[in-house]
Amino acid sequence: MIQAALRDVLVANSTLEGINRKPKGTETLVPIGADSYMRAEISDSEKVVMGIGAEVCMEKTIDESLAELRNRQAELEKTRTSIEQQLGQILGRLENDRGRLNDLLRKKSGENVEVV
Repeated sequence: MIQAALRDVLVANSTLEGINRKPKGTETLVPIGADSYMRAEISDSEKVVMGIGAEVCMEKTIDESLAELRNRQAELEKTRTSIEQQLGQILGRLENDRGRLNDLLRKKSGENVEVV
């Protein structure tokens, strides 16, 4: 989910950088999702309508939008890093618990039993 949101931000950033300051009437390909594009003609390369949360959109300059996208990217990358660290900690605890469980099973059964 984080990776998909990060990809959306990167595509939006790339698109805005590509159309930034293009003259009115320039034909371009605009991503519509799922690696699909639509031909479009730029009518205003100075402003875009950008989602700001809770299904609310706002008109912003391209420079403002690019700054917002950089902020979103940074936040998503921090979140991804945090989740990866938490996952690593959880996996470490699971390995530790698995080792303790194997020890308990060996002691109880007297056999060489291993939990995988």
